[in-house]
Amino acid sequence: MSAPTPAGPQPEDRGPEPPAFSQPSPALLARADRGYARFLAVQAPPADQGTDAAGAR
Repeated sequence: MSAPTPAGPQPEDRGPEPPAFSQPSPALLARADRGYARFLAVQAPPADQGTDAAGAR
């Protein structure tokens, strides 16, 4: 007895994928985290001494 013949063509074997395929590197994630932290950081407006003094008078 022989094995049955497959109905369609066999899929092309491209070999094993690298272990980190489609995953960002740790260095890239760290850089993105730093950029996002800078984006979220609240910047205090510079204190204008002249305006504060004039408003208190």
